[in-house]
Amino acid sequence: PCAGFRAPALSPRGGVRHAAVSRVVSSSRGGSRHISFSDAPPPPLKAPPALTDGVIAAGAAKASMPASKIVMLGIISGAHIAFGACLCMMVGGAVPAIKAANPGLQRIIYGAFGLPFGLLMTVITGAELFTGNTAFVTMALMNGKTTLSNLTKSWFCSYLGNLIGSLIIAYLFFLSGVMHAGAATIATAKVSMPWIQAFARGILCNWLVCMAVWMASGASDLASKAVAIWFPISAFVALGLEHCVANMCIIPLGMMLAAPISISTFITNNLIPVTLGNTVGGGLFVALFYHLAYKKLPQSTPSK
Repeated sequence: PCAGFRAPALSPRGGVRHAAVSRVVSSSRGGSRHISFSDAPPPPLKAPPALTDGVIAAGAAKASMPASKIVMLGIISGAHIAFGACLCMMVGGAVPAIKAANPGLQRIIYGAFGLPFGLLMTVITGAELFTGNTAFVTMALMNGKTTLSNLTKSWFCSYLGNLIGSLIIAYLFFLSGVMHAGAATIATAKVSMPWIQAFARGILCNWLVCMAVWMASGASDLASKAVAIWFPISAFVALGLEHCVANMCIIPLGMMLAAPISISTFITNNLIPVTLGNTVGGGLFVALFYHLAYKKLPQSTPSK
């Protein structure tokens, strides 16, 4: 060992214990002094209990924001998701030969390009997405870190902002002329499924979306966050599941491109059941389950 350097202590199980490291250096006036170095940098991915605590803290912070800020960040997030939805339709939705010959491959292309990058922009920039808030803010409420009124504010304002942002991008893409007519076919299919089917697809979709945001929140670098987001989001799109914020762009854009859909049909046949399903998926199957696992159920085996 080098002179003047105090090595970090080893833990009883081996490995380096995360204690401050210090070394002795010469002082400009003679003698010596100790300089302490901070603990090791945070791990690339938090352990599950710490990840859950981070989600609770993030949910509380989201709920405490002013309504105007949530709406503004919601508009930004709605635009991000809409960009992703449009890219998804432009690429995966425009390969009819591949779809006919190999429908599975077409679904992978449809999921891989688009929505993952939209959610990544939202997560990295701190924008507000309604579907993610159904898990994060719910966790904060379950653990006494926010109030029901703040949860309602967060959900309503982020949903409103997401709708505005999505419609802005849908209209701009309509004006741009770059979107193919197949977007109208996609929109029509989304309002033609039975109500219960749209509801169930909404549950499954937001289970995956919330897991993407949950895992990304525990990563400390951009690459890790991107990986955490890409797999669940590409999966939900490839599986044909339903995301209410993405549909706020996809279906109105299809209507602008002459899809035979009325506003009432859009709302009753898709937006309502998918929104309710997304809320159940995030609030029940993610937030409640993890709350029980890490905050309510015993965390260790009692000694005999």
